[in-house]
Amino acid sequence: PPTTPPPTSPPPVTGLPKHILTGYWHNFDNPAVELRLRDVPAEYDLVAVAFADATSTPGAVGFAVDPGLSASLGGYTDAEFSADVRTLQSRGKKVIISVGGETGRVAVNDAASAVAFANSVHALIQRYGFDGVDVDLENGLNPTYMAQALRSLRSKVGSGLIIAMAPQTIDMQNPAGSYFKLALDIKDILTVVNTQFYNSGAMLGCDNNAAYAQGTVNFIVALACIQLEAGLRPDQVGLGLPAGPGAAGGGIVAPSVVNAALDCLTRGTNCGSFRPPRTYPGLRGAMTWSVNWDVTNNNTFARTVAPH
Repeated sequence: PPTTPPPTSPPPVTGLPKHILTGYWHNFDNPAVELRLRDVPAEYDLVAVAFADATSTPGAVGFAVDPGLSASLGGYTDAEFSADVRTLQSRGKKVIISVGGETGRVAVNDAASAVAFANSVHALIQRYGFDGVDVDLENGLNPTYMAQALRSLRSKVGSGLIIAMAPQTIDMQNPAGSYFKLALDIKDILTVVNTQFYNSGAMLGCDNNAAYAQGTVNFIVALACIQLEAGLRPDQVGLGLPAGPGAAGGGIVAPSVVNAALDCLTRGTNCGSFRPPRTYPGLRGAMTWSVNWDVTNNNTFARTVAPH
């Protein structure tokens, strides 16, 4: 298949490699292994701290090391966490704060809450040294005001701000949908969209021809193709998959399947029955939920996908 032409507008300079592996780090206790931030395996290029939560001010978010996590680690303070952010950065990694999550209730629905979002995320960046923000709002968003908030934040931080997103599959089915519209509206400053290709059931791909079953090469490739053909640059598209058993309720695949999807999209090889209309050598990479689940499962995801 033909290769996509190079982008007409250069991507923002963020200091990230051309291809990246993103992983979420848990700021909470669950059955996965608890980790200090500095113990994130070296394979991860971009670490998203999960999560900043809503405060009593509409649009504003806050963050602190979770007391339960701290106790599980035998004591882990905000100061130690901040030092760990700098430690990862000294290793050439980038650390961003993820906003929301499955149970998050962050709402940016008007001009005032957009200001509150930008100011509060900026304060967290100043306090902890984060390199950017990840928008993981699984309960809907307003593309107009979230775009205002992110542009305001970028004006405060500078052009190196990393802006990531982690929409659910349903959020990226149609460019008119709110999440997809946000991505396209801020395409000039957007770093990467790591869609969660899991917990979704079967979905239509870019051929609008069949409902592909999650947990397959066809599903990952056909759904990523929607974004690649509907306006996002290849360097703005990442493949989000669970790190293994325990990490998700559905859509768990062997890391080799992630590599096959990457091959199919970038080279036209190792495809299933679905083949994209062209190849996208600039595809940004992969994301996993989560670093903690990956470590629980012997770091198999990172060790397999990162070198690939």
